[in-house]
Amino acid sequence: MMMKAVRLHAFGGPEVLTYEEVPPPEPGPGEVLIRVHAAGLNPPDWYARANFANIPEAMRLTPRLPFTPGSDVSGVVVALGPEATGLAEGDAVFGLVRFPDLDNGGRGYAEYATAPVAHLARKPAGLDHVHAAGVPMAGLTAYQYLFDHVRLEPGKTVLVNGAAGGVGHFLVQLAKTKGAYVIGVASGRHEAFLRELGVDRFIDYTTTAAEDVVRDVDHLFDTVGGPQGHRFLPVLRRGGTLSPVFFGEYHRERAAELGIAFVSGQVHSDGGQMAELARLIEAGHVRVGIDSVFPLAEAAKAHERAEQGHIQGKIVLRVAED
Repeated sequence: MMMKAVRLHAFGGPEVLTYEEVPPPEPGPGEVLIRVHAAGLNPPDWYARANFANIPEAMRLTPRLPFTPGSDVSGVVVALGPEATGLAEGDAVFGLVRFPDLDNGGRGYAEYATAPVAHLARKPAGLDHVHAAGVPMAGLTAYQYLFDHVRLEPGKTVLVNGAAGGVGHFLVQLAKTKGAYVIGVASGRHEAFLRELGVDRFIDYTTTAAEDVVRDVDHLFDTVGGPQGHRFLPVLRRGGTLSPVFFGEYHRERAAELGIAFVSGQVHSDGGQMAELARLIEAGHVRVGIDSVFPLAEAAKAHERAEQGHIQGKIVLRVAED
């Protein structure tokens, strides 16, 4: 038996992604084999494809080739490995698989993938696989930043820069579950989307600089980063926190003088937190925004779309029909 998968045999642009036949994986101890129905795209996918050229050199990890991207999967369990308990064949599941273990990652751009049971949760019954595949990394990043790192308390003021993107739109909704007052910064074309998600104040960065009009924010989450990240320092109150989701220049010495603390962490696989996200989705507190969907064979086109920017929600590869 063979399966279709997307792999790269050399680093480079989207064109290095090759749709080919490979042997399916076998589940190890504590793992299950999943028939993948959809795989979500995330920045680490295209960073790894380009050998992390955009990451500071001292922090780069070079994946072993050939390499199959994809940490976010949604699908159906078709086989159990030794000592795999808690799931059964036929269960619909989703999760962030083996992240941030790059060389032993999820390999989700494929018709079949293995995953530790501990990294999975049952997919919400009312959520199709395409939307479910948009949840894991972005949803867990938002969840862990808000509740593990910042430990958001009810009623705080939160600003999300890049609020319409994958992580951003989950930050908005999860902060609202704690009764936060949420300010969303994004392009004006995303205003209706973010209003629907519950932002209390919307700022179109193409016409208004948030640092000119916002003050006394308790917690700022910057999903954009870059050389101008420090422009947000005036927005925060003394004692506030700034959480960069991507690399940026934040003038940390100046931030310390202003009493601003930096709070962040590396997202990691967690089936229990995936189950909590599933609960929030089923309860109607969180929805998944989908920017675009591509068939697995067009993974290169999906990466091209991702690198164009201005994403609203998530990009997903459809591997099989629901």
